[in-house]
Amino acid sequence: MRACFVAVIWTAAVVTSAAASATEVGAPPEIRAVIEAPRYDGATWGIRAEGLEDGTPVIATGPDALFFTGSVRKLFSVGLALDALGSDHRFRTPVYRTGPVDAEGVLKGDLVLVANGDLTLGGRDRADGTIAFTNFDHTESNSLGSSILTDTDPLTGIRTLAHDVAAAGITAVEGDVIIDDRLFESFRVPNGNVLITPVVVNDNLVDVSIVPTEVGQAADVDWRPRSAAFTVAADVMTVPADQPAAVTLEVSPDDPSIGIVTGTIPVGYAPPLPGVPSLVQTFAIPDPSSYARTVFIEALVEAGVAVAAPARAANPVAKLPDIGSYRPDDRVAELVSLPYAQYARLILKVSHNLGANLSLMLFGLTEGARTRDTALAAERTALVERFGLPSGGFDFPTNGSGSPDSRASPATVTGLLKAMSRTDVAEPYFDALPILGVDGSLATIGRDPPNPLIEPAIGKVYAKTGTTVEPGVLKAQVFAGYLDARSGDRLAYVVYVNNVAPIESIADVIGVFSDEGVISALLQGRY
Repeated sequence: MRACFVAVIWTAAVVTSAAASATEVGAPPEIRAVIEAPRYDGATWGIRAEGLEDGTPVIATGPDALFFTGSVRKLFSVGLALDALGSDHRFRTPVYRTGPVDAEGVLKGDLVLVANGDLTLGGRDRADGTIAFTNFDHTESNSLGSSILTDTDPLTGIRTLAHDVAAAGITAVEGDVIIDDRLFESFRVPNGNVLITPVVVNDNLVDVSIVPTEVGQAADVDWRPRSAAFTVAADVMTVPADQPAAVTLEVSPDDPSIGIVTGTIPVGYAPPLPGVPSLVQTFAIPDPSSYARTVFIEALVEAGVAVAAPARAANPVAKLPDIGSYRPDDRVAELVSLPYAQYARLILKVSHNLGANLSLMLFGLTEGARTRDTALAAERTALVERFGLPSGGFDFPTNGSGSPDSRASPATVTGLLKAMSRTDVAEPYFDALPILGVDGSLATIGRDPPNPLIEPAIGKVYAKTGTTVEPGVLKAQVFAGYLDARSGDRLAYVVYVNNVAPIESIADVIGVFSDEGVISALLQGRY
């Protein structure tokens, strides 16, 4: 079974207890047998399922109070962005010149790439018009223990823009190359202290693959993207198969553009994740705008455009023209993305934290909000006034991805799911959810290992998962989405458990995750 399915966050916060219950529609005996198991002594469950039309709950057990959501929070941020932008919204990333181009093709000015919040920048695009992802996404490499990299080139969009600049007749840039990252104010989220910024290259990560060779020999260490913006120095030795893997990644204290990988890896090593062939870890890019600038300059040079400015330097934002002053006639290239529906699918299938926070800001921009706090306020207003959710039914104080502090009641979650089912984007929203036993964060549930209680519901449960772990405590484990019930009805549902303790290993988390898969399958088969 997959070891964990969303980011596992180790923090030191305290889980608050749930409040008094609302009207109860009791759980059947087979579900009670799961939630009353000894491992859940002291934990709080909240389970709700109801029809999309009449809203009558078929089950509503536990308190209808605020539960910690984990990544189920993404149902809100992505849902609102999808509704506001539309499923066919496409990101446009233009490149402008700020001066004239002479007869020799020399730009007497700067070249500016304007970041417009494109999460993938062409780096996951497939020829069939879909965005590539794997069931173990590289954004979770460090928390899961490894990942499976896509077979796409993370610099495809950057190279396309550079090629188009050359095709526009520019042979050299006398000025500078600049990334305009002023779409919204960048901010950090508590989940991993990740910087949320309008410019994203390879999810602002450098992937490092570590493969053992022969005992006593250096392991093969490779990384992508390859760039002078961030390089890797490795000293990893291959050891006998009976020794553990012990690999450490750290940024050089002398040069933040160098990542240092050291340690040992046993011969024949494969991570304990189904279908994951090798060890993959990641470095976070500390300054995404400066990184994007460097890889863009490198791509320009590859395309035959000489650049006078040094490739490795801080992004010179002071040279940017006034916001909104770019002229259409000065645009020399533009990258057009795949539809936002594909982005929603990526974010919800693999629980993409950066993508969910970008979605919060993209929704905020449709309401004139350029900061995290104003975007959160605009989101709250929309959820209450347009989606009809109770103002006291949710609390999203810091981010659009969930952990560690987002909370919502069971009725609020099913209320959102019902409201989304009545929008023009109901179909792409539904299609973006992980499918039990098929893909995304639910790919292996019921299949690896096989579970006869879950097997009948494979392909009939569509749910976002959420997991937040603190030292010794599973703060939140959640499934929320839709069930194609035995009756033929489609139900909106949520299964919460908060405050499971003690949690001593990842195996304990897996057990709770599996139990929620069982509960989901029992709901699907009973109603």
